[in-house]
Amino acid sequence: MSNYPDIIRDFERIPAAIIERAAQFQPAILADVAGRRGALHGRITALRPRMKFAGTAFTVEVRPGDNLMIHAAMALARPGDVLVIDGKGDQTSALMGTIMMTACKQLGIAGVVVDGAVRDSLEIDEMDFPVFSVGTNPNGPTKQVSGRIGHPVTVGGVTVHPGDFITGDGDGVVAVERLKIESLLPLAEKKVTDEAKRIAQIKQGNTSAAWLTAALRTAGVLRQEEVL
Repeated sequence: MSNYPDIIRDFERIPAAIIERAAQFQPAILADVAGRRGALHGRITALRPRMKFAGTAFTVEVRPGDNLMIHAAMALARPGDVLVIDGKGDQTSALMGTIMMTACKQLGIAGVVVDGAVRDSLEIDEMDFPVFSVGTNPNGPTKQVSGRIGHPVTVGGVTVHPGDFITGDGDGVVAVERLKIESLLPLAEKKVTDEAKRIAQIKQGNTSAAWLTAALRTAGVLRQEEVL
């Protein structure tokens, strides 16, 4: 057997306490404090806007239209994991549907992110299980082609490693490196506080952005002596 197998069963996960803390923040907040990076392409969206999740990435790579390795990943995933599936952006057939999503929920999987299509969206909505995909297609998948589990994948233009933190809501999905997420939490807390203060100021009538004039001058829109 190769020293670099297709299926990597064990990898370091983020402690549950850190997941719980990080889950309190919107993906938008975490993306901002991470340097405005880590957000998956907007083509990957929640099946329903209210859906949200947070957990540890369990990565899967499949060939377009084949879900064999997703079934294997479900057998290996732990409660709290999020299946993060590189489906190559294919929308010609669904990779998962009601049966698989029901099993995921029963297994304690925290959610599914798939760069590909799913189906049975109405039933998935009714079971209130968070699923993020590039869309839906009624056509079913094959189960014939090998892939990989527990390797880095590219999903929505972002590289996700097994064990990374991943979270999603109605805005989309954000991934943060496992070794980075804890250090971002104080920054996220500060940003939430600062934004709340700014919103309160706006509601009191202070709608002007203090930074705008300087930014317009830097951009060459205004001369140094000009103001809006």
